[in-house]
Amino acid sequence: MGLINIAEAGVKLVMVGGKGGVGKTTCAASIALQLAMDGKRVLVISSDPTPSLSDIFEVPVGDKESRINDLYGLYGLEVSSEIVLKRWKERFGPEIYEVVSSFASVDYDFVDYIGSAPGIEEEYMLNFIMELVEGNTYDVVVWDTAPAGHTLRLLKLPELFLAHMEAATKFYMNIYSHFEKLRNTLTLKDSKRTLLEIIASWEALAERIVEFIRNRDAVKYLVVTIPEALGVRLTERMVKELEENSLTVENIIINNVIKDEDCEFHKMRKQMQGHYIQRIQAEYGDKNIVLLYLSPYEIKGLERISETAKKLFQ
Repeated sequence: MGLINIAEAGVKLVMVGGKGGVGKTTCAASIALQLAMDGKRVLVISSDPTPSLSDIFEVPVGDKESRINDLYGLYGLEVSSEIVLKRWKERFGPEIYEVVSSFASVDYDFVDYIGSAPGIEEEYMLNFIMELVEGNTYDVVVWDTAPAGHTLRLLKLPELFLAHMEAATKFYMNIYSHFEKLRNTLTLKDSKRTLLEIIASWEALAERIVEFIRNRDAVKYLVVTIPEALGVRLTERMVKELEENSLTVENIIINNVIKDEDCEFHKMRKQMQGHYIQRIQAEYGDKNIVLLYLSPYEIKGLERISETAKKLFQ
């Protein structure tokens, strides 16, 4: 069975995850190309610390949205940590400074310090992806995510952020009475909003991100794995953790499967792989599982990528 549900009307974001080295970027590139060949305007974006879209498509893909192919509406973007944090500072820096400077005299450079806090990059990445999708410049965004552990942490962040905001709001409400005598202090410098109003806006944003990533009609989660012990175990962990956070994985691609055993080595490898393929099929019989056979060629360039795309969607 191919990845038919990825091409369904209404799908706006396809998230491709898995452990490093299993072929996530190849699959993301193939899915994006197929959707573009079907007439959709598609952006394939990589947030992997070592992005390789440029290598696979054999065209320059950088930190600005650029067209990959003139024949199809296919665009690419590689987002580094530096770019994410730069955009985070542009979007949230002024508000962060308002909050901090209402309590203490600090330079604007303090925003850089806040931006280095754990989780800020991942939190804004989700917001950045959501804005790309909701901007409607593209029919579909295909996201080649960072290796599994990073992605799981990223997808949990909105709820962790919400819990933090809840606690922060209670704290500020508790000390609110102490500020009543100093109302001018509570109203931030040159600001139209109070501290509590800014916190409420952050809470609202976190709630909107949670709602966005849980929209099963618009967002599809796809896990790429290989039929080996480490790949299968990490897939099981990833699917479990995603579903514990109400994020449903509907598609699993098993990559690098040996189709024809033409020597003793391949015969033994195929037997080993068969065990893990059966394990995945038995455990995830309710999901759309696609076998992608090992290619004798390097998957790079539009011709090879389109061949892989056909295999995924046939």
